[in-house]
Amino acid sequence: MRNLKNQFRTMGQLNTRDEASDEMKITGYFIVFNSETELCEGMFEEISDEAFKDIDLSDVRALADHDTSKVLGRTKSSTLTLSVDDKGLYGEIKVNPNDTDAVNLYERVKRGDIDQCSFGFDILDERMERREDGSTKWTITEIKLFEVSVVTFPAYADTAVQARSNEIKQFEQRKIEKRKTIIKEKMKTWH
Repeated sequence: MRNLKNQFRTMGQLNTRDEASDEMKITGYFIVFNSETELCEGMFEEISDEAFKDIDLSDVRALADHDTSKVLGRTKSSTLTLSVDDKGLYGEIKVNPNDTDAVNLYERVKRGDIDQCSFGFDILDERMERREDGSTKWTITEIKLFEVSVVTFPAYADTAVQARSNEIKQFEQRKIEKRKTIIKEKMKTWH
């Protein structure tokens, strides 16, 4: 069985928007429904729109790089708004002009240096399908969402921004290899 707690996924792209009121916003789809992602070779996953049927979005945080010390907004305080439509989970983060870290991040997104987002969640329910080609696909049908993040380096290689530092590339590759090993070991117990 998969570890269903504290999952992180990378999806979507971010934009910035300057409001007429001089309000700065970071916007984008943090989750795209029914979009299959390859977790590692032969293992796939997608978030079903069913996962958001009864979801509670009343207290979700927006973070920078999943770092809980870098809070950019929160639905509870109306500095983060999240809405669900046919495409997925769309969000808008109101950037605090008095928070230099948030303004700097906004400028990086505006320039296109950072353009991806991610989300943190627990899996409450999912379906597993073994395919004829030997691959496995999980369809997540219910989640508990606790955060969305603006990310520099996404969790998975196929959506990653190119790293300029060999050290960062090696670190990210080690994390991916560790995830593959854990998933493969769990797959063995399902036979």
